[in-house]
Amino acid sequence: MNKTLKATLLVIGILIVGLGSFAGGFVTGHMLPFGNGSVFSFGSPPPVTEIAPPTTSPEQQSATPEEMQALFAPFWEAWNLVHANYVDQPVDDVALMRGAITGMMQALGDQHSSYMDPVDFKQANESLEGSYEGIGAYVDTTADYLTITSPIPDSPAEKAGLLPGDKIVAIDGEDMTGIDGELVRQKVLGPAGSTVLLSVMREGEADVLEFEIVRARITIASASGEMLEGNIAYIQVTTFGPNTMPELDAALEELMAQNPKGIILDLRNNGGGYLQTSVEVTSEFMGEGVVLYEQYGDGTRTTYEANPGGLATDTNIPLIVLINEGSASASEIVAGALQDSGRAKLLGTVSYGKGSVQNWIPLSGENGAVRITIAKWLTPNENTIHEIGLTPDYPVELTEDDRKADKDPQLDEAVRILLEMVTQ
Repeated sequence: MNKTLKATLLVIGILIVGLGSFAGGFVTGHMLPFGNGSVFSFGSPPPVTEIAPPTTSPEQQSATPEEMQALFAPFWEAWNLVHANYVDQPVDDVALMRGAITGMMQALGDQHSSYMDPVDFKQANESLEGSYEGIGAYVDTTADYLTITSPIPDSPAEKAGLLPGDKIVAIDGEDMTGIDGELVRQKVLGPAGSTVLLSVMREGEADVLEFEIVRARITIASASGEMLEGNIAYIQVTTFGPNTMPELDAALEELMAQNPKGIILDLRNNGGGYLQTSVEVTSEFMGEGVVLYEQYGDGTRTTYEANPGGLATDTNIPLIVLINEGSASASEIVAGALQDSGRAKLLGTVSYGKGSVQNWIPLSGENGAVRITIAKWLTPNENTIHEIGLTPDYPVELTEDDRKADKDPQLDEAVRILLEMVTQ
C-alpha cells in the first residue's frame, strides 16, 4: 500500500487544522448516484465464481487507528473486494479514496457539507480571490437542477440575461435531469473565449429559455463606490473575499470625505464569502454592538461584535441596504446586523436564507478539502434566517421589464427615501 493511501486513512479519522470560517458560496459536491440494484440477465446464466471472504491485511490494520480498526473493517473488506474482483483493472486508488470521502460527507445529510477535490477547491478559492474562468454566476448545486443564485455584475451571465432562480436543465443540448449539481457546475465552467449553450427553466415562463454565452475571465471587484444625485454615497459589495476590505476602505475614504447626506449599501446578488470579512464590513457602518451569534451543536455560542474605527458609523448619516433573493450568507449577516441594530433599513426583496457557517478544511497531500457546517448563525436579535431570509423594511420589486429597460426602481426608491429623511 502506498504512503498516500495510509495518510489518507488517518485523515478520515483525524480532523486537520482548519483554513478558517466561511459563511458563503454555493460550491458543493455530491457523490454520483448508483444504479437501482436491478439484476439483468442476458442469455445463459454466468458461471458462479467462489469468492473467498475478504480479510483486512496487517498493513491495512496498521494504517487505521487502533480504536477504529473494528469500525473500518467493512471498509477494507469492500476495498479488497473491488481490487480483487472489479472487471476493469487496475482501479484508480485516488479516485476510490476521494469517492469514500465524498460519501462520508454526503452521509451527514447536510446540503452545505461536502468534499471538494483539488480542482473544485482551487476554483472556490479563485472565485473569492477575484478571478476565474466561466460565465460569472453564483450557483446552488443542491436543488433538483443547478440553480443560479446571483449573476455577478457585468459578467457574461448577467449580460446574457440569467436571473436568480433560473434552473439549468440542459447544457449544449445535453439533458441535465438527474445529474449531480456539482458535475453540472463543472460543465458550465470552461476556458475564456469558449461558448456554452444553457437551456434554462424560469418561473413564470412556459417554455425553456436558451442562452448562448461566451465564457470569460471573470474579474470581480469586491467593493466600489460613487456619489449619486443629492449627495448620496453609493457603495456596492459583490463578494466577501481577501480583497473586499482594502477596496471598501478606499471607496469609503473617498466618499466620506465628500460629506454625504445618506449612504446606500448594495448587497444585491452577493452570494457570500468569508465570515470574518462580513464582520469587518459591518464594522464600517456600525460602531459597536453584536454583529452575529454563532450557535454550535452543543448549545454553546460565539459572539462576534463590531470592531471600532469604522468609517461610516455616524448615525446622523442615514443608511439603506439593498437586498434581493441573490443576497446570501455573509450578505445576510451584514444586512441582518445593520437592521437589528437600527443602523439601517433594508430595501428590496426577501434574501436567500442561508443561516449556517462552514469551515473549509484542506486535506493533506493537496487532496482538496472538506467543507463542514460547524454552526448556525443568529442575528443580533437572535433570529435565524435559514431557509427564511431577511424581510426588507421597504419591499420593492425589480421586474424583468425593469431590467430590459435598464431601470433600477430599488436604487431609485432608496435615493428618494434618503433624500426625504435628510430634509425632515
